[in-house]
Amino acid sequence: MKVRAFKYASPLIVFVMAYVAFTYHGWWVVLPLLYAWIFIPLIELMIKPNPKNISKPEEEIIKNDPLYDIWLYLIVLIQYIALFYFLQSLKDGSLKWYEIAGRIASMGLLCGVFGINAAHELGHRVNSWEQTLAKALLLTSLYMHFFTEHNKGHHKRVATPDDPSSARYNEPVYTFYFRTVIFSYISAWHIANDEVKKKGLPVLHWKNEMLQFHIIELAFLGLIIYLFGWIITLYFMLAATFGFLLLETVNYIEHYGLQRKQTAGGKYERAMPEHSWNSDHTLGRLMLFELSRHSDHHYLASRKYQILRHHDDAPQMPTGYPGMMLLSLLPPAWFYIMNKKIKKWNKLKNPSQYEGSL
Repeated sequence: MKVRAFKYASPLIVFVMAYVAFTYHGWWVVLPLLYAWIFIPLIELMIKPNPKNISKPEEEIIKNDPLYDIWLYLIVLIQYIALFYFLQSLKDGSLKWYEIAGRIASMGLLCGVFGINAAHELGHRVNSWEQTLAKALLLTSLYMHFFTEHNKGHHKRVATPDDPSSARYNEPVYTFYFRTVIFSYISAWHIANDEVKKKGLPVLHWKNEMLQFHIIELAFLGLIIYLFGWIITLYFMLAATFGFLLLETVNYIEHYGLQRKQTAGGKYERAMPEHSWNSDHTLGRLMLFELSRHSDHHYLASRKYQILRHHDDAPQMPTGYPGMMLLSLLPPAWFYIMNKKIKKWNKLKNPSQYEGSL
């Protein structure tokens, strides 16, 4: 069991590569990007996915093994250390423009993969300590409102027209960015405002979670400006933007074109494994702490990452998350591959109702 747990230490190699990117010049500044967007996608094209689930007795042991949680806690610490090294490295006056851009993109990768993805896992925990760690990680991407919208909005509305984080059929990722970033932010405000109203408090009250997030983020930016100056702060904001766009790209591929049925009462059927795209490709699963087993995550959001399961009745991606994210950036290729899969999936689920078009 311990050997299995240590597999989830493998994503830490990205931090080592980031240290190299922040320390050396030349092509070294894009080393983490080459690993994430070339090495892993190529390997996953050659290795078959692994749909095997652990047994029930194993699940009970693994669920209570603290080592799986320790990896997440370590990431919080290492993420902030990496951010400091990134900011400090930009003081180097000899950096060329493409070296600055490479370091920004490498930090953005850390923000998306660790600052948001690990925060996503911790944000679903029930104790306040782990939720605080989740918010601390989201701060490194200036995306703290994700905690509110994802847990209290997205999981309720997933795979419906009401969810800004669920991509619609034939919607390009580039227009999806605008819709999800803007309306997820607005949704987070609505959720936070409703919560304080239920407590009999005014919207502009210090207990409003969104107000708290904005004050923390502004204070964080102020600290970086004070320590590193305006230009480096701008570079950090670009890295944070890169990070949350990675998140939204993941949101795009996770639910593209899938819809829950509306019931007679106007509500929607329960979110089932069939309403999220799943991937069992091993490298992507390890790098993203099993996020790619997304069908089970939405079916039972309280399940810890190490015990997420494969479902035979969930639609399967043709490759792992890194490769699918790259594919999504080429809308004609994405539509050609994924629209076929959606039509085939709909025909499989509803053979009597399928008429050859959506």
